[in-house]
Amino acid sequence: MTLESVSEQYFDVLKELGNIGAGNATTALAQLLQCKVDMKVPQVKLLEFNEVGELMGGEEQIMAGIYLCVEGDITGSIMFLLEKNSARHLVSKLMGMELPDEEFGEMEISALKEIGNIITGAYLNSLSTITNLKIYPSVPDLTIDMAGAILSVPAIEFGTLGDKILLIQTQFTDDYELDGYFILVPDLESYAKIMSALGLG
Repeated sequence: MTLESVSEQYFDVLKELGNIGAGNATTALAQLLQCKVDMKVPQVKLLEFNEVGELMGGEEQIMAGIYLCVEGDITGSIMFLLEKNSARHLVSKLMGMELPDEEFGEMEISALKEIGNIITGAYLNSLSTITNLKIYPSVPDLTIDMAGAILSVPAIEFGTLGDKILLIQTQFTDDYELDGYFILVPDLESYAKIMSALGLG
C-alpha cells in the first residue's frame, strides 16, 4: 500500500479528521490565549514533497516547526508549522507582551513548544477519538529554520512511503490571520490500522 493508492473514501475521512482536529485545535488555542479564535475550513491536500515548500511561500520561508513522534497503536510523527511572524504573534499573545523583533529567547521557545504541544495534542486526540486507537505523543522538538530544511526531516522518513505527503492547512484568526500547517506522517502499517479502525480496511 502506498499513499498514492489511498482511496477517495479514505481521503474524505482524512478531510473530516482534518476538520475535527482543526476545530479542536482552534478551541484549545482560544482557551490558551483567552481570546476568540476563528478558523477557516481546513484544506486537506495530498502533495508531492517539493510542492509543500512552495505552498508555504517558498522553501526559503522562515518557519517555526514543532515536531513530535507518535507512539501507541499507531506510530509515526506529526509536525505543525507556522511562519515565524505568526509564531511571534502567538507567543506575544500568550506572554501578554510585544516581543522585540529578534531571535526567540529560551522563554519564547518554551512558550512556542507549549502552543505546539496543545495544538498537536488536540489533533491527535481527535484522531484517537474517531479511531478508538491509543495514541501517545512524545515531547515536542522545535526548530526555527527555512521551510525546506524543516521539511527534510519528514522527507527522510517518507522515503519508504513514496513522495506524497498529507498536509492539512488551517487558517486561524484572532485579530491577525495566521496559517498553520499540519503534516501527519504515520508509517504504512499505521495507515492500514487507521483505515481498518475506520471500517475502510
